Amino acid sequence: MTQQLEHPAVQRIEKAVARIEKAAGARAYSADMLARRHAALRERMEQAVEALDALIAREEAAPAETKAD
Repeated sequence: MTQQLEHPAVQRIEKAVARIEKAAGARAYSADMLARRHAALRERMEQAVEALDALIAREEAAPAETKAD
């Protein structure tokens, strides 16, 4: 008999908190996905720069006669 009826304002607050928690979870997931995509892109860019560095080094090491062709 000590059961109290919830006030409508309390119900609204609880629903708002649930929506905020859901949005925060979605945002954390989105941020994690963005971080993963960034890491993958960074890795690919590092590989591309390494390939370009190797190409430049080969060109610089090549004899001058082959560069004229």
